[in-house]
Amino acid sequence: MRGRTAISSAAALVGLAASSFAGVPATATSSAAGCQLGNGIKHVIYVQFDNTHFRRDNPNVPSDLEQMPNLLNFIRNNGTLQTNDHTVLISHTATGILSSLTGVYPDRMGQPVSNSFRYFTPSGTSRTGVSFAYWTSPLYDPAGPPFPPAGQTDFTHEMINENGNIAPAPWVPYTRAGCSVGSVATANTILENTGIDIPTVFGPTSAEAAQVNAEYDASTTTPKTAPKSQADFVGIGIHCAQGSALCKSKHARPDTLPDEPGGYSGFRALFGAKYVNPVIKPTGSMTDLSGNVIKDQFGNVGFPGFDGMEATVSLSWTAQMQEAGVPVTYAYISDAHDGHGNAGNIHFAYGPGEAGYVQQLRDYDAAFGTFFNRLAADGINKSNTLFVFTVDEGDHFAGDTPTPAGCDGVTVACSYNRVGEINGDLRRMIRTQFGDTTAFSVHADDAPTVYVNGNPVRTDPAVRKLEQESSQLSWLNPYTGTVENGITQALADPVEERTLHMVTADPNRTPTFTLFADPNWFFFATGGGPCATPADCAFIPARTNQSFAWNHGDIQDEIASTWVGYVGPDIRQLGQTGAVWTDHTDVRPTMMAALGLNDDYQQDGRVVSQFLETGAVSQAMRQGNETLLRLGAAYKQIMASFGQFSHDTLVASTRALAATDANTYTSIENQIMSLTNQRDRLASEIRNVLYNAAFNNQSASEQQMESLIARANALLARSGALAAG
Repeated sequence: MRGRTAISSAAALVGLAASSFAGVPATATSSAAGCQLGNGIKHVIYVQFDNTHFRRDNPNVPSDLEQMPNLLNFIRNNGTLQTNDHTVLISHTATGILSSLTGVYPDRMGQPVSNSFRYFTPSGTSRTGVSFAYWTSPLYDPAGPPFPPAGQTDFTHEMINENGNIAPAPWVPYTRAGCSVGSVATANTILENTGIDIPTVFGPTSAEAAQVNAEYDASTTTPKTAPKSQADFVGIGIHCAQGSALCKSKHARPDTLPDEPGGYSGFRALFGAKYVNPVIKPTGSMTDLSGNVIKDQFGNVGFPGFDGMEATVSLSWTAQMQEAGVPVTYAYISDAHDGHGNAGNIHFAYGPGEAGYVQQLRDYDAAFGTFFNRLAADGINKSNTLFVFTVDEGDHFAGDTPTPAGCDGVTVACSYNRVGEINGDLRRMIRTQFGDTTAFSVHADDAPTVYVNGNPVRTDPAVRKLEQESSQLSWLNPYTGTVENGITQALADPVEERTLHMVTADPNRTPTFTLFADPNWFFFATGGGPCATPADCAFIPARTNQSFAWNHGDIQDEIASTWVGYVGPDIRQLGQTGAVWTDHTDVRPTMMAALGLNDDYQQDGRVVSQFLETGAVSQAMRQGNETLLRLGAAYKQIMASFGQFSHDTLVASTRALAATDANTYTSIENQIMSLTNQRDRLASEIRNVLYNAAFNNQSASEQQMESLIARANALLARSGALAAG
């Protein structure tokens, strides 16, 4: 499983080179020759971590990055480590990765609730959708086979933009510039499942679809045999530049993006290790950085599953693609705080400083050392390569205090009595505490989104009652042995969800309301009766290979705070800095500026020029730079999911939804709507100025920028006053 709550269905289940270009044909290596990037850059290597921390989860235990000095020192000594970055909402793997890839907030790419979500049907019930599906697939309902399943009612695009079209794809600027793009398990840029993605890309009557059908009984999710289709087709891909030798293979498919602004035709792509590996490594099987053949849990050679994408595996594929003439590679690395094993169903949660956790980080560190040495031997280095390293979100660890006291994990291993989030059945807890039998479902989470049966409007009395009850939720905490009041820390209905960029062009995906909880809790919902005892509905599960202890999705600082590392030509060597406030949407435009490229849409983020040398930014960005920087900072605080405006309105929203007085509720909700409308208009004006300066070399006047800054500050003053009540 990816991150915390990815859903797998049966249909979704599914050697170290001694020198550069070892065993790679000349026709493949020549495919990078037409790649046109700016600022002397010849290669792009983007590494996306899952749940890997710069901050310490225990003050005595070195953080994940501190335990990977090969990576940490590479960033600090050669570029900029930004330690004041932030995720978006809801802060989960899919949402975090996709916002960084695209540079837009989730309301413009369709995945604000992840790693799965729910959608309302015409009858008013709700069903599960999964956030991980290929870019052009329809919404992925995992209830099949068949796919789509008979009960599916929402067939909007998985990746849906604000206009209801397929969101623009992140590989397009590269391939248009003649650069093929390799994707190593990076969210939704490759096939994510064999259910909906195989028929979407290969066709429902293709040989690939027939292979899937042969491996699964259409009436059950149990595979007939050890399925090979995931190892063959999921997780690995190359989006080819036009004319690239890489896609001369008969197995290449049209790279179809029917809604791409400006059109996108004549491009092809390879999907799956079965078709990619022979192109990038014509002899022998793909191996990890230690020379082990990469296999899945069934022993099939090929993609090992997303939890199998440890550093030694992901980085090996990345290096192999670069050596084969794929100049742009995006790679995903699974988290180090869970022991995944070789099988996708193993998920043993470690605590900070626990021996298995520390060893896994040692392995990751060794893999990066090997990776950087291998690239250097290939002539791929900081002088000609833009390296970007980032993470989807932070985490909150749920568990007992470690022993012995003062353990640091590195010299003295930490041990834990209990490890695991508190699992709470929200529907039964509400029923027990308040006698409310209103039927609803949730997307299980530390920040559960609630879908009330019948899909009632937000002012419906049953909805309002549930919100008021949720605000008062209290229960026996099994860690402390005392009743915990204030389990619910914030509440948002569609009014505030819109402010937080959680409302998409598909209204069926909008939750009735969202509950942000104490980060030790993880809520689900069943339809059972009242709880016989407190432990009947809220408990710490036994520690097994299905344990979870790292909560995200929520609003706490340790979850919201992330990091980004930049290394390469025209990247300033600032070492480590937290002086600039950024979020995930800023990664994409900053990369595009450094590369001399531009997207075919306007990003929500802005170019963080503080991390770029003067030569990498436009003349317009150099002029009036100080004012432009202040304007960018003000923009983030009114627009970002964890900016001041969102914080203030969420505080006000929580008070409104908890209110039993209708006038209080209506007044606050109306003010949030008004302020959000003002925010959106102002943000659009500022975004135009920032975008035009960065990518069109058009300068705004000092007077115009100062006016926009003043308006942003006035808006923040009004949201602050609303929060203060």
